[in-house]
Amino acid sequence: MKAEVRKISADADGKLTTSENRLWSEVLSWFWVVMAFFLLEATVVQARMIPSGSMENTVLVGDHLIVSRAGYDAGIPFTRLQVPLWREPNRQQIIVFNSPVPNSPDLIKRVIGLPGDHIKIVHGQVFVNGTPLKEPYAQHDPLALDSAVENYPPRDGYLLGDGISPSWAAYVAKSAARGEIVVPAGNFFAMGDNRDNSYDSRYWGFVPRSNIIGTPVIVYMSINAQGDVWDTGRIGDRFGAYLDALIHPSEVRWGRLFHRF
Repeated sequence: MKAEVRKISADADGKLTTSENRLWSEVLSWFWVVMAFFLLEATVVQARMIPSGSMENTVLVGDHLIVSRAGYDAGIPFTRLQVPLWREPNRQQIIVFNSPVPNSPDLIKRVIGLPGDHIKIVHGQVFVNGTPLKEPYAQHDPLALDSAVENYPPRDGYLLGDGISPSWAAYVAKSAARGEIVVPAGNFFAMGDNRDNSYDSRYWGFVPRSNIIGTPVIVYMSINAQGDVWDTGRIGDRFGAYLDALIHPSEVRWGRLFHRF
């Protein structure tokens, strides 16, 4: 009986018992697992979900992506702070970035204009530095080819409708006088592939280099389900996606390589 009492209590000199040592070791092991997860997510890869149709048909609503951050960005865990690294995105590469619009979620778009580029759109055809850009991925509404979004920059920024700030509307009008948008140093011009259903640089301006998080490399899961994304932060979004996959297993497509990136 005395031996049993000593086994589940502290020794006289204050040392932990075998059971307590085992529990403490388990806690430390899980702590390092969690820290490794956050380190990898902050500097190497992240999981993201597509909430809107602005990039259809390249990526669809409900697609879950693995985003490579290697060389682009290092995030500070538990914060929205980003540290830009050495890599720069190429033209027509898809990027994930912090929205330039305050209090807006992160966005996924395609880089169209690099620093110094001259951009204009005529009846849906994008011209970069005077040369037509080949865009087999772009989706257009034939009935919208005469609209302000398909003929850019328009003479009046407010022709784009709601969602454009007064400062950007004035910049667009000024750019229309010379017939093109010029991308400043350290910035990028990005648009969605679904050109007539994308809230992008045409509405809110340039993407600062410091906002870029990374580039997608694979669609690891695609869920054909309509529903609200959990608005509880990044961790909640990820667990919400995994929960959806368990609840709707027949509506999940797994492991689609994203070769179109």
